[in-house]
Amino acid sequence: MKILFIDRDGVINKDPGGWTEHSYVTKWEDFHFLPGAKEAIKRLNDSGYDIIVISNQGGISKKLFSKPALDEITRKMLKDIEACGAKIKKVYYCLHQDSDKCDCRKPKIGMFRQAEAGLGIKLSGAYFVGDGKTDIEAGSSAGLKTILVLSGKTELDKVEEWEVRPDAIVKDLAEAADFIIKNEKGAMA
Repeated sequence: MKILFIDRDGVINKDPGGWTEHSYVTKWEDFHFLPGAKEAIKRLNDSGYDIIVISNQGGISKKLFSKPALDEITRKMLKDIEACGAKIKKVYYCLHQDSDKCDCRKPKIGMFRQAEAGLGIKLSGAYFVGDGKTDIEAGSSAGLKTILVLSGKTELDKVEEWEVRPDAIVKDLAEAADFIIKNEKGAMA
């Protein structure tokens, strides 16, 4: 079983920062798939990858939107992805904010541990695709290969300042899929 972890906002859908109310996707109307994201998930599935979403959604604990609203957004996201012939195996959300001091909010690795235990998977050798510093820090701490996509909140010139750097930097999830599939084939040769 090949595993790929991906962040949601800025990777699958347009990052909500600065253009939505409260800078969160609080309703389905604010969820906009990024170009090529669904097709990238399908190509990864077709290459044998199970996709697991790992996403901070602190707007819940800030009471900016409700858990039922998040569940509805997730249900519709999964339905649209499945309509393309693709599949997300599981979605994990951290519903806390930094002040809650939980062990699941990225850059902590609690959601990866939940996936490992809940799905009976091994983290070693897996990738994590994210659009921010905390994604790269979390993936690195969990022992994953990390890919930063520039389709979300991070600008390339900021990465040089990071203590923990990604293993690869690509434009978007479509390029990340190309990178992962190509490297897998190279490793098998």
